[in-house]
Amino acid sequence: MRFTRRVSETEAVGEVKLRGIGVSRGVCVGKILLLGGQQASIEKQTVAEDQVPYELERLEAALVQTRQQLKVIHARVKEAIGEADAGIFDAHLLVLDDPSMMGQVVRMIEGELVSAEYAFSTVAERYASTLAALEDEYLAERVSDLRDVKHRVVNNLIGNAETHDLSHLTEPHIIISHDLAPSTTAMLDKQKVLGFGTDIGGKTSHTAILARSLRIPAVVGLHAASRELKSGQTVLLDGYNGLIILNPTEQTLYEYGQLQQRERQVEDRLREIRSLPSITLDGTTVTVSANVEGAQDAQTVLAAGAEGIGLFRTEYLFLNRKTLPTEDEQYEVYLEVARALAPHPVIFRTLDIGGDKLPAYYEMEQDAPEMNPFLGWRAIRFCLEENTIFRTQLRALLRASTEKNVRIMFPMISGVEELDESIDRLREYQKELTNEGIEYDPDIKVGTMIEVPSAVMVADVLAKRCDFFSIGTNDLIQYSLAADRMNEKVAYLYDPGHPAILRLIKMTVDAGHRNGIQVGVCGEMASDPVMAPVLLGLGVDDLSTAPPLVPQLKYLIRRLKMSEARELAMTGLSSESSVDVLAHSQELAECIAPELFGR
Repeated sequence: MRFTRRVSETEAVGEVKLRGIGVSRGVCVGKILLLGGQQASIEKQTVAEDQVPYELERLEAALVQTRQQLKVIHARVKEAIGEADAGIFDAHLLVLDDPSMMGQVVRMIEGELVSAEYAFSTVAERYASTLAALEDEYLAERVSDLRDVKHRVVNNLIGNAETHDLSHLTEPHIIISHDLAPSTTAMLDKQKVLGFGTDIGGKTSHTAILARSLRIPAVVGLHAASRELKSGQTVLLDGYNGLIILNPTEQTLYEYGQLQQRERQVEDRLREIRSLPSITLDGTTVTVSANVEGAQDAQTVLAAGAEGIGLFRTEYLFLNRKTLPTEDEQYEVYLEVARALAPHPVIFRTLDIGGDKLPAYYEMEQDAPEMNPFLGWRAIRFCLEENTIFRTQLRALLRASTEKNVRIMFPMISGVEELDESIDRLREYQKELTNEGIEYDPDIKVGTMIEVPSAVMVADVLAKRCDFFSIGTNDLIQYSLAADRMNEKVAYLYDPGHPAILRLIKMTVDAGHRNGIQVGVCGEMASDPVMAPVLLGLGVDDLSTAPPLVPQLKYLIRRLKMSEARELAMTGLSSESSVDVLAHSQELAECIAPELFGR
């Protein structure tokens, strides 16, 4: 295939490259359509006291209108790409029914005598900012979902029509915008949209997920593309490598045409190896499993060729609902997943969320806001204090363990006392079930996340009490380097290749292996084909990633020699900076699997 274009007299001479994050594979060339940026802030507008009932009526009418719009989107997505992707908009609908948020909106209208649009925008943005502060990337990226709902409600309140109507287009374009809401992405017409690029966003956002499902090439995290580019300009969008190329030359177009041919061949190869084991060229078997957050993902895991679930994020059973999930509700979900994956293991991480971030149905004393939620009351700390929630979840997991493939993992363990207490609670609930005549797996395996530097330092002691470790590299990097990757001012310090991080991982692996337990990685490092060989060289037994990335990891492993990986790891451990680590890692990965990097 060869791309061609006509050169406009107004085009600048020479190529200009903008770098971002490729989230949906593919290449396209076309003219830009620049969509409007962020919704303008709503100015504070006061109302007379006798106008409050009218404002409340306006609010309710806008909520009804928004529900209707989201239900239409849900139905269209379900019909076009399936129930799993349509489920994204169930969460959007539940935002509108959140009694805490809506209660705050109403109280603000009544107490401060302000317009409905100002109250709703202010309260929703306050919720979004709180969610953005979470150190869990998946939760932080749900901010776009909440802001999607906020923008839609506010637009309905002020009478704005859809800002992304593409029906007027006579030829397909490449969309460039500050952001694209999930509801906008879901409704993109592939006959009108070749691909899209946004200033912000990440790989696990719902916008990225929908782009992959729709098979629309997409690049996010371009920072200032919506300010630097203009409608009508010709660009090439590279969803593989995360590039926007303004004014691509004929040579560039030819090279990308060749790339597309090679990528089709790679896709064929990836399909062929999905059912094959992950064995290196010199005979080492590596487990490749998947990270998921819902029962609906079980079939996706199997279709991707994963050998189990390395991380099931149970917190998603607790979010976007009006009541706490009961023991029976949780049991049914856990059992469904365990049965679908049997005999492959399923590692369920117990609730990993801060107490101050739980929905309004959970009553608790409102202390002063935490000054530093990154170091605050969350995960295992929260569960050990809130025993009712912990007991309900652990009993549900134990009941589901009759399939013999359920594993329980405790998050954010920082020392032996927390692990001992967590295991003691588990044993206590096992006795309860025995006394009640309820079956469970008495040999259920129990593990811990290693994501706090103190846990690495006492990993030898923790390993004596565990059946497995799973290294959460996202938090381990943040806590070790004191760098919040969601903070643009210090995000450059968030460095997976930092020699200190490699040494912490090596210490954890060695402690685990000395005590006869397996060590896996379920953070982003396991998803990166460049870093995966380093992890294997450090001795990691299991890599867990998002289901769509499983075939790529298996392909890489089957073309790798473990001797090469160990040599790479030794080089990394002795390096003085991440520059050397990443350079050697990139060189090896591209050498053994150039096809994965568009080479």
